[in-house]
Amino acid sequence: MANDVRNILVPLNGAGNIDAVLRVGLLHARAFNAHLSTVLVGDDPNEMAALTGEGLSSSMINEMMEAAEHEAHRRMLQVRLKFDAFVKENDIEPKQGFLENDPLTQSRLSASLEFLTGSEHEAVTWRARLSDITLMPHLGPNDNARASEVLHAVLYDSGCPLVIAPPSPPVTSGNRLCIAWNGTAEAASALRGAIPYAKRAEAVQILTSVDYHRRGPEADTVQDYLRLHGVNAEIRVFKGIDRDVGAGILAACADFGADMLTMGAYSHSRLRQMILGGATRHILEHAELTVLMSR
Repeated sequence: MANDVRNILVPLNGAGNIDAVLRVGLLHARAFNAHLSTVLVGDDPNEMAALTGEGLSSSMINEMMEAAEHEAHRRMLQVRLKFDAFVKENDIEPKQGFLENDPLTQSRLSASLEFLTGSEHEAVTWRARLSDITLMPHLGPNDNARASEVLHAVLYDSGCPLVIAPPSPPVTSGNRLCIAWNGTAEAASALRGAIPYAKRAEAVQILTSVDYHRRGPEADTVQDYLRLHGVNAEIRVFKGIDRDVGAGILAACADFGADMLTMGAYSHSRLRQMILGGATRHILEHAELTVLMSR
C-alpha cells in the first residue's frame, strides 16, 4: 500500500452500527483528505434505481419507507437517509464518485453513495481492489452470515487492508496505534497498511509475544523499519490471558490507551481458528477499538 490514503471504500449493507462506521470514515478521511466511497448493494435493480434519484428529500424517503414491501428495501432507504444527514452535518461535498473533479485540489471533504446490484461480496471485493482501505462494521454475535461472508471476502480476495470500526462511534481513531507483530507475511502486509497511520499517530507501540510469534523478523527489526519511515515506536512484550493471545493483545492495547490496532489476519487457517479459536477470531469478536487487518 502506498504511504497515503486517498480512497476509502465503505460498504453500508451489513448489520452493525453504521454510525460507528461513518464516524471512523470521517476521522480517517479528515486525517488524509480522502474521499469516502460508500456503496450499497441490492438485488432488485428497480429498487436501487429509485434510491439514486436526485433531490430526494427526507420526507420523500420516509414516505417510500412506509410504502416499501420488503424489510431489505426499507433498510436501504434508511441508509440513504443516514448518508444524506451525514454529509450535511459534517459539511461534506456529495459527489457521483471518487473521480469526479480532482480530490487533491478540493478544500472540502467529499463522499459518494453508489448503488450496485449483483452479488454483494463480489461487488464489494471488486471495488476494494481499487481502494486504499475498506471500512466495515464490527461483527457482533447476532450478525448474519452474509455480513461475515462479505468481511472475509474483502480480507481474503481484495488485496486491500480491511479496517473494522468498533461497536460504538469512537472519539478518535489512529492517534495511539498498536501494531501486533508475529513475523508472518500477514503481519508484514498489515504493517505496510499501517504506515500512513503510524506517520500521523502521536504514539506507536509494537506488540510482541513468544506465544504469538511465528518464524520471521523480530520486533526490534520492525522498530528499525518504522524508523526508516520516520516513525518512532516502542516495543511492548505482552502475554496471553489464560493462554488466549487475542485477549492479551486487547489488554495491551487498553494499557497503552490505543484507539487503533493493526494485525495480520489468520496466520493459522480460518477453519482451525473457527474450531479452536485464535487471535484473529478473538479480535473480530471482542475488539472495542478500530482494527486494521490484512492478509
